[in-house]
Amino acid sequence: MTRVNLITGFLGSGKTTTLLHLLAHKPANENWAVLVNEFGEIGIDGALLAESGAVLKEIPGGCMCCVNGLPMQVGLNMLLKQQKPDRLLIEPTGLGHPKQILTMLTAEVYQPWLDLRATLTLLDPRQLADDRVRENENFRDQLAAADIIVANKEDRWQADDIARLQQWQEQALADRKLVTTQFGHIDPTLLDRPRLNQRALPDAHHHHAHRAAPSLLSALHLEGSARWRRAVNQGQGYAGCGWVFDADTTFDTVGILEWARLAPVKRVKGVMRIKEGLVSINRQDSDFHIETRQTMPPDSRIELIHDSEADWNLLQQSLLKLRLS
Repeated sequence: MTRVNLITGFLGSGKTTTLLHLLAHKPANENWAVLVNEFGEIGIDGALLAESGAVLKEIPGGCMCCVNGLPMQVGLNMLLKQQKPDRLLIEPTGLGHPKQILTMLTAEVYQPWLDLRATLTLLDPRQLADDRVRENENFRDQLAAADIIVANKEDRWQADDIARLQQWQEQALADRKLVTTQFGHIDPTLLDRPRLNQRALPDAHHHHAHRAAPSLLSALHLEGSARWRRAVNQGQGYAGCGWVFDADTTFDTVGILEWARLAPVKRVKGVMRIKEGLVSINRQDSDFHIETRQTMPPDSRIELIHDSEADWNLLQQSLLKLRLS
């Protein structure tokens, strides 16, 4: 049987970083797979996880949590049939609702094939100060579905954040294990904790609205002689816009980093080709992290997410001016 863990958490809580940490500690004799879903259509995490050594399947556009669940069923069935992984880690979008996924994973048809272990939910306690986040149904239900709460980004907390976390734990998390960490560095043995949380979850009330039909199982790609493409998405009270550029396009290093740092949005995530090689960009509000990478993906991809519609055209104009070739 394939051991399965759901790794949830709201936007910017550190899910992908945690996945990278867990994959780096994968037993050498085991075959692991990752089923990853993102809010936007273009797919960033595939490039970030490309060096992990795990089998990766992407489901873009928030479709994993949609009511019919078809993209997830197809992706899950393909992984089980073709790869027969020892362990499967599932990372839904930070704006995803966990109920549909857990319902699918516990369906009778999967009982002979899946061994569902503990659900881990990443939490950045600083988000507890944000009414918009705290009142978001997906944020609440991700925490409600968790067996283990991982309070991440401990290096960024202030005294008020610790106090809010303690209050939240007393009110809402008292019956669940809480671990604190930074950079997603958790004990891999947590994955083998049993799934004990059987509480009923409410149905999600909102789903993503796609302005263009997303591809079923792969992220947005370039077609024909196109040098770049753009895709927009909205749902759960958030809006997103992403761009993908071909492998021959490089960006001004200082310019792209400043563009990402100053963009008037909540979330920026990307993997971009620059003169020096490759840089991954990860920004949540004012938290800005960059990292040079070795493995070169076939293109550059960057995604912006905001809690309202942004001027995507204006942001695009300034982004296009940063191309060197």
